[in-house]
Amino acid sequence: MSMKFKRLLPIPKDIRAEMPLSSEMAERKASFDAAVSSVLCGSDDRKLLIIGPCSADREDSVLDYVTRLAKLADTVSERLIVIPRVYTNKPRTKGTGYKGLLHNPDPEAADDMLGGVKAIRHMHLRVVEETGLFTADEMLYPTNYQYLIDLLAYIAVGARSVENQEHRLVASGVPMPVGMKNPTGGSTDVMLNSIYAAQQPQTFIFRNWEVQTTGNPLAHSVLRGYIGLDGINYPNYHYEYLERLAEKYTEDKFHNPAVIIDCNHDNSGKRPFEQIRICHEVLDSTHRSPEIKRLVRGFMVESYIEDGNQPVNGGVYGKSITDACLGWEKTERLVKEIAERS
Repeated sequence: MSMKFKRLLPIPKDIRAEMPLSSEMAERKASFDAAVSSVLCGSDDRKLLIIGPCSADREDSVLDYVTRLAKLADTVSERLIVIPRVYTNKPRTKGTGYKGLLHNPDPEAADDMLGGVKAIRHMHLRVVEETGLFTADEMLYPTNYQYLIDLLAYIAVGARSVENQEHRLVASGVPMPVGMKNPTGGSTDVMLNSIYAAQQPQTFIFRNWEVQTTGNPLAHSVLRGYIGLDGINYPNYHYEYLERLAEKYTEDKFHNPAVIIDCNHDNSGKRPFEQIRICHEVLDSTHRSPEIKRLVRGFMVESYIEDGNQPVNGGVYGKSITDACLGWEKTERLVKEIAERS
């Protein structure tokens, strides 16, 4: 057992300097961030829609997808704020296999972390500059968000990471909303504890610095379903679950209680077409209950150009090489339906 130090990687500041965000887009981001914050705080009754591929595997098809999405976002902007998923690192339950663009800039080649940190910056930057949409990514590695800090409009902390103290503490200091997913076992208390921790001022070690944060009032809940002790997928988007969550997730204990419904993963049993039904069921719940309407601020949807998924070497343009996604035709219809019913 050993650890080999292969090479020293550039610090995030140097990568950002090598590929800077334009001043025009930096100005636009401030107003975009304010709009997202208003939705999560409840002063804007639009909904957030965090949507895109399960994993952002190649720059050309991701850019193609988000270009289409940007045009669609303009048509629904009075009811939805659209944030494209550009997820560049992929958690693996067993630690093996394709781990996303950060590890594998070429999905069929060996790990290349230097190429990876440059590739994730380049992809996010192109999406922002060429489509005008600011992006979402998962904070799988808490130090790496700094490669993208000026581009991200949204960060998710995944089900496998949400119990980890470092993720919670770093989430307390990032300058954008952080969605804390329920853990794979489904515990509501674990999820709420993670939100509470991220909303508090914290002191900890980060990249060899002692840092102090002010707390993140925009840390919030993401419901993604869970796996029961019997190994079966269980959803947590139904009316009764949201009703019970509204009783515990309250303004006297938390800043800006807000829920994003992740419509895939264990909520759908990784059946991507079920995402359509799930969105409509949740919208039904928001129309029936003022408390649920107050709590539910948006949706996460896994979507790409082509329906389904394929092996890493499948070769179909715009088709997921990780979890199966909705294709573009179904995506376009669903986004319009969510906007009409929101």
